Amino acid sequence: MFQNKLLSKKSKLKLYWTLIRPIVTYACETWVLKENIIQKLVIFERKILRKIFGPTKEVNGLWRIKTSEKLDELIKRKNIIRFIKSQRLKWLGHVERMPNEREDTRIYKWKPLASRPK
Repeated sequence: MFQNKLLSKKSKLKLYWTLIRPIVTYACETWVLKENIIQKLVIFERKILRKIFGPTKEVNGLWRIKTSEKLDELIKRKNIIRFIKSQRLKWLGHVERMPNEREDTRIYKWKPLASRPK
C-alpha cells in the first residue's frame, strides 16, 4: 500500500499517523525504553517512511534511499521515540493528578519498607 503510486505521500503519511503508529505504540506509557527497543522502533519507522517517500534522484541520475536526517526533516522531527516519551510524560501528569485513593497513585507513591539483600 505504501509503494502504491495512486496514493499521494500526504495520504500515506496520514495512514501511518492514524493507523500504524497508534497500533505500534499501544500502551507505550508503561514500557521500559531500553536501547534495543528504541533501535528496533527507529528502524521500523525508517523502513515505513522510506517506502512512503521513495528514493531520491541525484544530479548525476543515480537513485538512492533518503537519509535518516532527510526523513526526520520530512516528518518535522516527530519521530516515534519523541512520541513515546511525550505519551509517558502525559501519563505521569495524569497519575500525579489522580486522587490518593486510586490504586495507580498508591503504587506510584509506594515506598518499600526494607531494602533487598545483596
